[in-house]
Amino acid sequence: MKISILLPYKENFSPDYPGAVSIFVSSISKRSKYKKNIFIYGSTNFKKKLSSNYINLPFSKGFFQSSSKIYVDSFLKKEKEKNSEIIEVHNRPSYINAIHANTKSKIVLYFHNDPLEMNGSKLSSERIDLLNKVEKIIFNSLWSKKRFISGIDKFYHKSKKLLVIYQSTSKKKINLKSKQKLITFVGKLNKAKGYDIFGSTIIKILNKYPEWKSNVYGDEPREKLIFKHKNLNLMGFRKHKEVLKNFEKSSITVVCSRWQEPFGRTSLEASSRGCAVIISNRGGLPETITNGIILKKLDVKNIYKEIEYLIKNTKKRKKLQKLSLKNFFLSHQYVSRLIDQTRDQKLLLEKKINSYPTKKSLRILHITNFNERHNGRLFFNTGRRINNGFIRLGNSVLEFSDRDIQKHYKSYTDISGAKSLNDKLKKTCYNYKPDLVVLGHADLISSDMLGELKDEYPYLKIAQWFLDPLNKNGPDYLKNRNRILDKSEFIDANFITTSPDVLSFLPTNVKNYFIPNPSDLSFETLNNYKYDCSNDVFFALSHGVHRGSLKSRTVDDREIFIKKLIEKSKDIKFDIFGINKVQPIWADQYFKTISNSKMGLNLSRGLPIKYYSSDRITQITGNGLVTLIDEKTGYRDFFNDKEMIFYKNLSDLSEKISKISQDEKLRKSIGKNGKEKYLKYFNSTLVADFIINKSFDINNKNFYLWHNR
Repeated sequence: MKISILLPYKENFSPDYPGAVSIFVSSISKRSKYKKNIFIYGSTNFKKKLSSNYINLPFSKGFFQSSSKIYVDSFLKKEKEKNSEIIEVHNRPSYINAIHANTKSKIVLYFHNDPLEMNGSKLSSERIDLLNKVEKIIFNSLWSKKRFISGIDKFYHKSKKLLVIYQSTSKKKINLKSKQKLITFVGKLNKAKGYDIFGSTIIKILNKYPEWKSNVYGDEPREKLIFKHKNLNLMGFRKHKEVLKNFEKSSITVVCSRWQEPFGRTSLEASSRGCAVIISNRGGLPETITNGIILKKLDVKNIYKEIEYLIKNTKKRKKLQKLSLKNFFLSHQYVSRLIDQTRDQKLLLEKKINSYPTKKSLRILHITNFNERHNGRLFFNTGRRINNGFIRLGNSVLEFSDRDIQKHYKSYTDISGAKSLNDKLKKTCYNYKPDLVVLGHADLISSDMLGELKDEYPYLKIAQWFLDPLNKNGPDYLKNRNRILDKSEFIDANFITTSPDVLSFLPTNVKNYFIPNPSDLSFETLNNYKYDCSNDVFFALSHGVHRGSLKSRTVDDREIFIKKLIEKSKDIKFDIFGINKVQPIWADQYFKTISNSKMGLNLSRGLPIKYYSSDRITQITGNGLVTLIDEKTGYRDFFNDKEMIFYKNLSDLSEKISKISQDEKLRKSIGKNGKEKYLKYFNSTLVADFIINKSFDINNKNFYLWHNR
């Protein structure tokens, strides 16, 4: 496939002071799988070029034609020789009409600035015309996309031609211990970039904290905003590499633009080098960082407050620096891969080797902890359930039990076993050639290894499912959040047992979906609603367990709740495990135990959050027990009062337990209805089908009760 890229007129494609568009185009092209067949056209001829595939367009200016028109005409003459399948136009919607009229190539338009301020896209009619003439329009932020569809959003807000692909920067390992007491500002030294506010703020900061310094990169001959201090270094306009090196040693970077930045490279690059970043809430700036401080109000008082907070609170500053590095995913490699995927997807010029469901059987490599070393203690875990679903759909499934493999390969040369684990994964993929890799809490698989797999197998899809609680006020929140974010750079889709609607940290570059805890007929074999049971309420937990047995630890909130419930419900017979020195139950003993209970309490760790539940709900509801669940979980979106019992608080729960325990007809009816509905709509086959279809962007007609709620 041949691809021609047209830069804006007078865009500097040289390492000496390159433009933002040039940096992006050069970086992405060098990493594209089509790099040998990419041709970049521009109008500035420098001895030093950002890449060798640059073609300068020499032309003479006319008296009666604009330079831009002559520039485009010159490009079209050259393009006839190349006859590229794709023409990608950057930041010049006004070029599209002429290109569309004179070529049969597919056209892709990239916006790097505000569409409503650019010739060729200011008017609604112009933007509609663009949509009719191009294959894709790619924006560098959601903000920019929203600007484009304003006024036409009623008809075009769901257009598949409109994509957001964020800009990128280089990825580098940074030693955070080398950070200095340094605050950085990069940009034009004008009011639009907020330099007047920064300058006034930084003088006050440096006066109060003389051990700190500030470096300012940029110039502005048209506006004379002069700030002087012995610890304020005015560096002027410097090469891009030098600015990046400065970020490596900077502790804090401030990006306080007044104008609506469509994206903002400065905050992205600062974040990639482990800076604690402070940004204004303007345009697409908030989309450039995953962790940082967003200014609620743009003034000296607010900026001073936030800088001082980071100076005084060393722990918070270092935490932000660490998170900036850990959660950074917009590398050149990653974004280049996204762009190549759009090229493949639209043109269909490559062999369709991963097109589900046209392929009768996929090869799926399922990586999770299958607990083989625990002798089948958790034979009914979620990994097994999803696995069963994949197989029932007719796919080839290879199980890769990461924890078991890691334990097996521990040695003096590989203390954790992680290196051997990742090496084995690489060899397994070489032999198996999977179409889809599915990760389930596979923390030991490195993001670098996933990057290698993506490079080696360009059509490979990688999905991950995640079951643990994600409530900010719940247990292990930061740990669990980071486990999801850790591999975001290479993940095509996330499947989470919490509604993505309430999780603000989720990466926008990844498709994020809710999935229920899947039921499975091969495990949920009990029908408690058919029989008389001697116990009223069953509850078991395994939190605080080591090697299958209870260990000494702090008591969690659930134990306190259970204790109060028992005290309040004197006539109710409880069957409780995993607390109060009663050992947890496993394997077949678990099912034998629940077979004797009328109701099951679905109480999860942490405060209730939309749709989250542990897999306990599957085992309770799927076996015909009456499920008792907090109404704040939102499960009323899926089940009604004839299928589950929803409680408001402790007293309400106690009353409802008492009512159900005394009404066998009602108990059996709710148990039956709940089981039948759960097994019909939340079964492992449907969940597995959903994972496959969403990973491959397949829109089929299957109904998923939990989707689009």
